[in-house]
Amino acid sequence: AIAVARKRSGTQLDPELVQLFCNHAPDILHDIEAAGTWDAIISEEPALAERVSDEALERALEAVADFADLKSPWTIGHSRGVAELVHEAALDYGLPAAEVTLVRRAGLVHDIGHLGVPNSIWDKRGALTHIEHERVRMHPYLAERMLAHVPILASLGAIAVLHHERLDGSGYPRGLSGDAITPSGRLLAAADVYHALLQKRPHRPAHSEPDAARELRAMVAKGLMDGRAVDSVLRAAGHRVRRRREWSAGLTAREVEVLRHLACGLSNKEIASEL
Repeated sequence: AIAVARKRSGTQLDPELVQLFCNHAPDILHDIEAAGTWDAIISEEPALAERVSDEALERALEAVADFADLKSPWTIGHSRGVAELVHEAALDYGLPAAEVTLVRRAGLVHDIGHLGVPNSIWDKRGALTHIEHERVRMHPYLAERMLAHVPILASLGAIAVLHHERLDGSGYPRGLSGDAITPSGRLLAAADVYHALLQKRPHRPAHSEPDAARELRAMVAKGLMDGRAVDSVLRAAGHRVRRRREWSAGLTAREVEVLRHLACGLSNKEIASEL
């Protein structure tokens, strides 16, 4: 810790504070392994206990989003772009106002887990190794854990952690499938993929908007993405998408199809065969 502080003195860190830290490092660091850093920091700085307004919280989350995106030059503007897109998509989808706000805020912080993965992985131009893939698969979980300390942020983490989950269970970090992925999570996943496709990455060029839309629709066809969520994201992005027929009680077309088979007396096995 002392070596790192001295190395960054005069660049990232104030030289006077570095010297002060080094002089008192034994006292500061002697019980660091036992300390709960979150509570310790809050208790040592009374100003951190001040409660912020919704407007101030929005500004803070936007700052966090920008900071997370600075992790790599390839992701500049991604978090804000996803937040704006998922906000409009959530309105189109018909989520309640409170959930629209939550999913937008989750969009701002969904990639803060990137900070826990080395740039040697994010900026790699070639194929990732198995170990590197495993590190990447951890970043949604890291985001959830970073946000878990504060109740109002924990609710954002519960959505943010879903942005790489897929309906067929092939996503990460938990391999959730079907109804285990909330509508907010489905919308965030679709918005994240669409916006990421529009940006250049080390291993591929940027996609055009029509190509990005085709990629999302292909994911729906493969059972990876929710069709209704993808439609809302594409409409929010300015694509012309026909609205699906709305059924009573929020039922999907597939659920109505299942009910029709049930009404005809088919067994579960027979219904599965028909579907």
